[in-house]
Amino acid sequence: MITPQNIALIGCGLMGHGIALNLLRAGHRVSILNHPGNQPTDDLAPLGADLVDGVARLVTGKDAVFLVLPGSPEVEAVVMGRDGVLAHAQGGLLIVDATTAEPTSTERVAAAARAKGCAYVDAPMTRTPREAETGRLNVLVGGAATDVERARPLIQCYAEHIHHGGGVGAGHRLKLLHNFASIGHAVILAESFAAARRGGVDLNVLAEVLASGGAGGAALDRLRPFVERGDSSAFRFAVKNAAKDMDYYARMTADLDAGAAAAAGVRNALTQALATAHPDAVMPELVDIFGQITK
Repeated sequence: MITPQNIALIGCGLMGHGIALNLLRAGHRVSILNHPGNQPTDDLAPLGADLVDGVARLVTGKDAVFLVLPGSPEVEAVVMGRDGVLAHAQGGLLIVDATTAEPTSTERVAAAARAKGCAYVDAPMTRTPREAETGRLNVLVGGAATDVERARPLIQCYAEHIHHGGGVGAGHRLKLLHNFASIGHAVILAESFAAARRGGVDLNVLAEVLASGGAGGAALDRLRPFVERGDSSAFRFAVKNAAKDMDYYARMTADLDAGAAAAAGVRNALTQALATAHPDAVMPELVDIFGQITK
């Protein structure tokens, strides 16, 4: 039996919407910070969601705050800013950060939260908005064991798999490692399709060859609908966000003094793509974007 909790959510975008939906379906009370970047919330209101103006009103009386933001600068501003979450938080508040963020920033924010008597768990996600809506995300968690166990029943509302990687920041390190591998594969595949088109190769045949050979997997599955019929809905991940994640990965590997030659190639390809792409381009569109780039 789930005990309903009072939850605030900041960042009701493509992923945040699915998180809110499944928390509501599980019986929790969810308040969402009103923001022009939110997805439409008309379908959430009948389930009990309410839109709230201002962080002070949003966090008052809440058991937990979920953050689903673009990156670390937004998290730092929302949590540690003069009118941010910690300025109004009561002791004992649980903060669950589902953002893809820089681990060093996460550690700073978590320390500030602890100083205010709040618990902090980093819990970024893999998979897509489709799985967010159906409650089948993979969630990568970092934090103290007691805090993670407190957050687990809430995360289970929208997760198929939960992986606890260690202390604060471990979830974000896992996410950046995952995103380097998955974004890198998608970039390589998109460039392969672009080269195939220039060479007069049937892209559907190439997709079949890749799938039955050594290059199949989730990245190809998400690109194929676009290759076959121009449908990008299976991979609604912005190219600009992929580039941001690769920048975070580069800084993480630099901090670790780890090799990152392959990552540098992926970053360069995304930088070139952003110079050509429209602002809201998503990953499958790289097939066309790379086709416009010459050496």
